[in-house]
Amino acid sequence: MNYVPLAEKLRPKNLDDIAGHDQLLAEDGWLKAVVTSKKPCSLLLWGPPGCGKTTLARAYGSSFKTTFLPFSGVSGKLADLKKSLEELLDKPLFHQQLILFIDEIHRLNKAQQEYFLPLLENGSLILVGATTENPSMALQSALLSRMRVLQLPHLEESTLNKILDRCEKEHGPLPITLEAKKSLLKLSGGDARHLLNLVEQLEHLPKHTLHSFEDISTFIQKRVPIYDDGEEWHYNLISVLHKAVRGSDPDAALYWLSRMFKAGEDPLFIGRRLIRMAVEDIGLADPQALSIATHACEAYERLGSPEGELALAQATIYLALAPKSNAIYLAFQKALEVTSDTSHLPPPKPFLNASTTLMKQQGYGQDYLYDHDFPHGCSGQSFFPYSLDRIEFYRPVERGFEREMLKRKYFFDSLRKSTPES
Repeated sequence: MNYVPLAEKLRPKNLDDIAGHDQLLAEDGWLKAVVTSKKPCSLLLWGPPGCGKTTLARAYGSSFKTTFLPFSGVSGKLADLKKSLEELLDKPLFHQQLILFIDEIHRLNKAQQEYFLPLLENGSLILVGATTENPSMALQSALLSRMRVLQLPHLEESTLNKILDRCEKEHGPLPITLEAKKSLLKLSGGDARHLLNLVEQLEHLPKHTLHSFEDISTFIQKRVPIYDDGEEWHYNLISVLHKAVRGSDPDAALYWLSRMFKAGEDPLFIGRRLIRMAVEDIGLADPQALSIATHACEAYERLGSPEGELALAQATIYLALAPKSNAIYLAFQKALEVTSDTSHLPPPKPFLNASTTLMKQQGYGQDYLYDHDFPHGCSGQSFFPYSLDRIEFYRPVERGFEREMLKRKYFFDSLRKSTPES
């Protein structure tokens, strides 16, 4: 007899038996309303592993009196699927809609996904897809526009507890205490499939009761943190780390930094992003920030893991608590915008070196004012192209060291305004 995983044995067959996702499955939930209307629509179930995408899709498909055809984007062959669809849809008496469920739909490339567009367009096919990846990147836009996207979160511990209760009801009590049971729920990481796989591991343990988290951790394999480029965790976690630093929250920043280290992220990738934070979000409000972030990267390169990770943690805390300013970032962006429209304007001739006699005759270097010859070391002359009015790009904020930069800027601006040549 073939082995059937516990997660498959306990998989609910209808929507009423599914635990969690109350916003969809409550009596006034959206999915329940669709089933009640008896008018199925195309869905895309998007969420992390073990949150119930496949279970929801199968239960949804069985809620209608129509043919339900499952297909795996991992192991199935599209040619076989096309043949099955054509055979079903070409039958003379086949007038009902067909519900096709494609698990891991992101495994199909966008050219393959286009095959389903005319079938959805003429109403002969209802498509239900399941994916762990961001649909806007993994799915063809025309296909995505014809589906209702339902984003499913990780399952909460209360939902996982209901699944455990059902497991014990159908397969007998587990050899664990209440405290150990709570630890089991925590180790599952919101993944129902992983939880039930852990339960199956209990069957192979020595015949005694597990009492604590330490007992559970000793006998059961810990879940590897989810961190898949396809699932965008690489970019999502660095994004929230960046925002925690920008928001001056060192504790949250350390949490996300640790999450990335635990998942095996390249520490130098994190280090490079810390340098970006120093220049984008702190700038001259704290000139030390760039130096500290850069030195933290250099320290990691010398020490390696795990010692070098502490240098990155130190830099993270420093950046989070540093005064913030994006004045340099905004100034640079504005300068880029202006130069894209004015790159044809020549620089003023007084500021160009007259390297040849002809260039001198053309006025190169003529009337240049040497700033060191003036009080305060500033002549007040304008360095913009002649046909371009002076533009203020850099506006320091009154935080940290930029308060000093603001004073200096006001001072030199006042000199320019009082100089006739400006």
